[in-house]
Amino acid sequence: MRAGRISVSTRSFEVVDVPTPQAGAGQVRIKVGAAGVCLSDVHFLEGILSPGYLAGDHVTLGHEVAGTIDQVGAGVTTSCVGDRVVVIAGERNAHQQITTMGFDYDGGWAEYVVTKAELVAKIPDALAFEQAAIIPDAVSTPWAAITSTGHVVAGEKVAIFGVGGLGIHAVQLLKIIGAFVIAIDPRADARANALARGADCAFAPDDGELKKHRGLHAAFDFAGVSPVRKQALSMLGEQGRLVIVGIANEPIVIPNDMAFTYMRTQIMGHYGSEAHHVTELIELAASERLDLSHSISEVLPLERAADALDKLANKVGNPIRIVLKP
Repeated sequence: MRAGRISVSTRSFEVVDVPTPQAGAGQVRIKVGAAGVCLSDVHFLEGILSPGYLAGDHVTLGHEVAGTIDQVGAGVTTSCVGDRVVVIAGERNAHQQITTMGFDYDGGWAEYVVTKAELVAKIPDALAFEQAAIIPDAVSTPWAAITSTGHVVAGEKVAIFGVGGLGIHAVQLLKIIGAFVIAIDPRADARANALARGADCAFAPDDGELKKHRGLHAAFDFAGVSPVRKQALSMLGEQGRLVIVGIANEPIVIPNDMAFTYMRTQIMGHYGSEAHHVTELIELAASERLDLSHSISEVLPLERAADALDKLANKVGNPIRIVLKP
């Protein structure tokens, strides 16, 4: 089969022929219907991110995957051939270390992918693979950040810094919860998109009007840019929460410890999501409370995966999510 693989030592990427995997005991094999392209994939290629537990030098990318089960391993009773599913992108290994598909073990930029049976969630027939594929990260990561880490509730005033691939879904999800949402992004088209998705207001980071919105209950950094964190901290109210999701690979700096302690500000990091976040979002999409149809910027064949990485890295067309189809 064809698969998009990266060499960790050289950070080179290529779509190549590899053996088609077989489902072992407790596993299922999925014929991939769609796989999302994430900025984390770009960061992997650039060397900003590295796998923590990969055995060997090569791995198939892709941690946002949807498709159809076509092979069931021994002992599996929860899945059947023909089930339409998404793949939950992370698991704990035998040493209880969190590992991620497409980084620590082979992902879904391929014709087939094998995973543990407990790491799939069924999707309804009406949910397109292209939309379903992005749920396990682009949608579930902000959902988990909002609900499990940030503990946002209805009526709170929240700022989203960076309304790209993850942040734009945070806007939608916060509106479902009932929060007042402020979108902050230097790109005019991103701000316009945020308003179209339900943001109550949108600003460039240097807009003087932002001063009127100090006293936030929470702020989320989806940009992964250090100056964002300084600005976000200055806008938080008493006991306000800053949740850092975007990765800058830099120290986190508290500009003023007196203000930080006096206001009892909280800074929290967030990574990924859990299985229940994915199933909750599938239910929201199935009930049509969550519309992901506008999130797919482009669909490309797997053979053009390198082009997809380049487009995302250089924001060609300012994509939300580019999706690959084998």
